[in-house]
Amino acid sequence: MKKKVQKKLKRYIFVFESLNGPGPLAPLFVDVSGVYFRPEGLNNTYICGCSPNEDNDKSENNLEVDYSVFEEQIWPVLASRIPSFETLKLKSAWCGFYDYNYFDQNLIIGPHPQQKNFFFANGSSGHGLQHGPAIGRALSEYLVDLKYQSIDLTRFGFQRVVNNTPIFEPMIV
Repeated sequence: MKKKVQKKLKRYIFVFESLNGPGPLAPLFVDVSGVYFRPEGLNNTYICGCSPNEDNDKSENNLEVDYSVFEEQIWPVLASRIPSFETLKLKSAWCGFYDYNYFDQNLIIGPHPQQKNFFFANGSSGHGLQHGPAIGRALSEYLVDLKYQSIDLTRFGFQRVVNNTPIFEPMIV
């Protein structure tokens, strides 16, 4: 059987300014195309990016920014959804490699199926700060009550790896 080779997922983050944008209280916005943005600080500054489809996913082993991704894929979506972004000013950009679980690109949370004193709380990648409070609450409830109470994260347990039942997320940003 041929082993599937995993590749690094290269991701770009672009920083832009929009003086008439929605402001610092705007929520994280994710378009159906996968383009996203959110405020960064209090000065009409935003960060944005997009997840490419599988056919266009770059696997280069360098950290050079491809500005055509912003110009051709991101800016048109932002400008059509938020008219004030038509006149945004790109300030900077960077890229890095998206850390992910090779099994299904999803987090693993909860007890290990065999080691009774081992609990998982990993795989959130860049979303760790966003997911942290909910994961902390769910695991603390599990540790005290031996079951999830307010947030049932059972489906994200390691048992799905053992059972070979991946959970694929259609909109990873």
